[in-house]
Amino acid sequence: MNKSFKITVIEYLLYGVIWLGIFSIPFFNQWGFNVPDWEKLFSEWFRIFCFFLLFLFNILILVPKFLLAKSYKRYIFSAVALIVIIPLTGMFLNSILFPAPLKMPPMNLGSGIPMELGSGMPAPIGFKPEQKTAYDTTTLQIVANLLISFLIVGTSTTFKVIGQWLVADDHRKDLEKEQLRTELALLRHQVSPHFFMNTLNNIHSLIDLNQEDAKDAVIRLSTMMRYLLYDTSQGQTSLKKEIGFIESYISLMQLRFSKHVMVKLEIPENIPDIQIPPMLFISLLENAFKHGVSYQQESFVLFTIGVTGNRLHCTLRNSKHFKLPASDNRYSGIGLSNIRKSLDLLYGKAYQYEIGETETEYQVDLNVPIDGAVLKN
Repeated sequence: MNKSFKITVIEYLLYGVIWLGIFSIPFFNQWGFNVPDWEKLFSEWFRIFCFFLLFLFNILILVPKFLLAKSYKRYIFSAVALIVIIPLTGMFLNSILFPAPLKMPPMNLGSGIPMELGSGMPAPIGFKPEQKTAYDTTTLQIVANLLISFLIVGTSTTFKVIGQWLVADDHRKDLEKEQLRTELALLRHQVSPHFFMNTLNNIHSLIDLNQEDAKDAVIRLSTMMRYLLYDTSQGQTSLKKEIGFIESYISLMQLRFSKHVMVKLEIPENIPDIQIPPMLFISLLENAFKHGVSYQQESFVLFTIGVTGNRLHCTLRNSKHFKLPASDNRYSGIGLSNIRKSLDLLYGKAYQYEIGETETEYQVDLNVPIDGAVLKN
């Protein structure tokens, strides 16, 4: 059961409870009498039923077809017409189906003791009630019914608009999440070809130098491809598998560089069983190897990952061999741009991502919540 359906069910249950309570009022007003006045009771129920029809017409026809369709003039005209027609028609039919009994006014008999004749007694021959009183009563009933009708239309419209807004907002959030999933998938596809291109170049350079290492590299690459195709298809993977992927990636990169490049990976001795978004760190590593390793100078790449409480943190440091001009922000290239976009899509504002540099090294610090990704399947 999706959220939009739940909102609609709750909306109509609320309507049902409210109208059940309204229809119960006349019955409980008769509760104290030994013999309920059923004619008066049915008359009140018929009057309430007319208001209920007005309510149904408004929420089922007028609001969806006119108001929500932004046909405001039609809605106002139709609503005013119903507010006038239904209550007046209901009053007319009520007077025919349930005519009010003729009541006698107070009379003084004998020594002036007032006595009011019961409604069940026949009226004297020639008795006529005062027309002015009847006119005033009818006018008050019309005004009261029109005011009640106006309140019913206004209240029901408000409830219906709020319900539709909640449904539309839930639908909008679903569309946003789907769009975010699509954008995140595109960002991951931007990472993967770049990674495979570099890795295939590494293997190509190994074929003439050491065939055994090249074979081992092909096996590692196939294992990594299997991880990307199957283990990451659900949008979440275990930290242990992700670290295994990183270790394989680093081992392939080390085959390309000479021994004067120091690569160090620091991971927890006991890797906790937690789920994280896949390919979370690969762009950081790609940029570290791309911009922090020199074939001529001593270089290093240090990657540290750990878990503290409900936060996953990693630090990546790599050597810096030249000073970039202010206009050349090469270290913040497509890889780091993509990972920042991915983090925005996954965690919103719940992550910390900082890049720093000194004269000799770059450092990236990333801190994300565990199981705190916004996009979950």
